[in-house]
Amino acid sequence: MRVALIIEWLDAARGGAETSTGQFVRHLVTRGVELTVFTRSDEVSEPGTKLHTIPVHAPTRSQQARAFVRQAASEVRAGHFDVVHSVAPCLAADVYEPRGGTIIETARRNLATRPPGWRRISKRAANLLNPKQQYLLKVERQLLGGGCQPLVVAISDYVVRQLREHYDYPMDRIRPVFNGVEPDQTDLVQHRRYRAEVRQRHGIGEDEYLVIMVAHNFRLKGLARWLEACDLLARKTSLPLRSLIVGRGRVAPWERAVARRGLSDRVGFTGPASEVVAYYHAADVLVHPTYYDPCSRVVLEALTAGLPVITTRYDGAAEVIEDGVNGFVVGEDECVRNLADRVERLEDGALRAKIGGQAAELADRVSMARHAEGVCRVYSEVSKSR
Repeated sequence: MRVALIIEWLDAARGGAETSTGQFVRHLVTRGVELTVFTRSDEVSEPGTKLHTIPVHAPTRSQQARAFVRQAASEVRAGHFDVVHSVAPCLAADVYEPRGGTIIETARRNLATRPPGWRRISKRAANLLNPKQQYLLKVERQLLGGGCQPLVVAISDYVVRQLREHYDYPMDRIRPVFNGVEPDQTDLVQHRRYRAEVRQRHGIGEDEYLVIMVAHNFRLKGLARWLEACDLLARKTSLPLRSLIVGRGRVAPWERAVARRGLSDRVGFTGPASEVVAYYHAADVLVHPTYYDPCSRVVLEALTAGLPVITTRYDGAAEVIEDGVNGFVVGEDECVRNLADRVERLEDGALRAKIGGQAAELADRVSMARHAEGVCRVYSEVSKSR
């Protein structure tokens, strides 16, 4: 089967969506899919994959996005593929997979990171004046609200709800295929090595309680919430708490926020990590107090590594968590207080071991192999309909 995959970038360093797509591509190839990736990236590391780089020469991000989508649509139409699968909004798609969720939901949940008042009003105005976002929203509306009606792969029930709420998209055109990751394969010896190396690197004792957060977009993923929870815990408990924030972002303003709260001896920033898995095994708990995640890859990876996770109901990955059994899920109401409470409860090593063991049993359910198999069934459906 000849499949065209459209994604603007395929560079893992850009974030979770690109990393997930790279893993997904590998599994498609092993299933015999003849895959051509249409992207702005100029290299792909997956053997057996054809790369078609679309050069874009435009002065603004909006014009670049417009040029890429239009050129990709033109070229895949001329390529006589059995299936056109697009991760970006593209009118040429037979299969649309909004791995980042719908554009409209992304914008709304970004607004939620600002407190009510002038900051939120200012952000809403900035969205309306953001030409790239407005262009992608326009294409998404044409794709999902017009006559195209591609099959839409939804990586969580949360994404299904977005499609239904914002576009009244017909259920018979939605194919739920839960997100996937590569299950953790770390053995006990490597686990101990990771734990010792990471803790020594950051000056964290074996008996200290290490809570990590892994994110690139610190604001959207709820870092402010976590710092507030750390402050609350420092004032009301004697927890030997240390926290590392792993990921790429503008660290300076957040370091100032940490200093203002008097948390500089407790909270540190690592920058981007080439081996995030090492931090999963060095930590005792992962917090992901996100305002928005269609289905967090970080949460799924941590679960398969047996690391207890606390996330929010605005994370599609929460759908595999049974609250209090294999992780914790907190709501918007009293989010900071509940986050602090769950972290305090998980200081109990026996509880952590129990919840971590249950979390690791999710590995098959959230594997990328299973996800790729589900998407291949959607491809077969499209191919047969032709």
